[in-house]
Amino acid sequence: MLKGKDILGIRDLSYGEILYILQTAEEMKTRIENKTQREQNLKDFSMVTLFYENSTRTKMSFSLAGQYLGANVSDLGVANSSINKGESLVDTGVTLDQMGIDIMVIRHSMSGAANVLARNVNASVINAGDGVNEHPTQALLDLYTIYEKKKRFKDLKVVIVGDISHSRVARSNIFGLKKLGANVVVAGPATLVNKNMECLGAKVTTDIREALDGADVVMGLRIQLERQRGGLFPDLREYRQVFGINEEMMKYAKEDALLMHPGPVNRGIELSTEIIDGNQSVINEQVKNGVAIRMSLLHLLAEGRKQNENINTKWSGSGPIIENRWSERYTG
Repeated sequence: MLKGKDILGIRDLSYGEILYILQTAEEMKTRIENKTQREQNLKDFSMVTLFYENSTRTKMSFSLAGQYLGANVSDLGVANSSINKGESLVDTGVTLDQMGIDIMVIRHSMSGAANVLARNVNASVINAGDGVNEHPTQALLDLYTIYEKKKRFKDLKVVIVGDISHSRVARSNIFGLKKLGANVVVAGPATLVNKNMECLGAKVTTDIREALDGADVVMGLRIQLERQRGGLFPDLREYRQVFGINEEMMKYAKEDALLMHPGPVNRGIELSTEIIDGNQSVINEQVKNGVAIRMSLLHLLAEGRKQNENINTKWSGSGPIIENRWSERYTG
């Protein structure tokens, strides 16, 4: 089982816990592909999605993951709830807690919102993205997708290109990739790349060709148009010409390099249509693996809650037990 009751960030997960989550996701993906063998692990569990920001992929995949495992899944429509009348995040969480919700999945524009919620409820809280802080489930599905194709993490060169400074996806991926032994390079315009990322263990550059040279994995990030209005880069045309990744740019990476993107993609800006739909792209696999990863997390948190109820004590996890063969598979 996992050590804690919540999934708040990759920074908080140990090397062993990450591997345990990926191992469980592999089992969950098999269940998805074989629809006749879906087990109802969460049959008596209730789950609510609490999204203060818009989402398609993350919200839908969490809902599907819960349904596939037999949970009672509800969505709290923020626009039509008491939240829209001024109710605080903590008050909303406590209300849901009193209703017996077991798992809360939250997305919020404020960094640290998931942590605030988790400290005030007995339910398990999963961070589905909080401000510019972290997006742990996106990073986990990215890690799983990389392993499926590369069969290792150690010494892989992973390049993340785009708006690094404002990206919770970049931060979570850096935490996870570094823990598993990969080398991370982040690249983008000087106004969108924070040198502080070096403190997290990533190499920082504004030279896209230098970044892509010899890359095993290339990950584009979505450019948020409001950054342009804020003067952080001149215009989309210039961004595309200098930092947009196309077939010519991918030639700097290794021939078998993977192309990734958390979505949604601004076609023709971050990535060209040709490479999005090309042989190196694993963007669709990322979407598919998102359901398996989220099933893995729901399953593991539910198992921890069941054990907690059985021993009738406050939450205490012994941590995951990882067989040596699994550890070697992922990092060798």
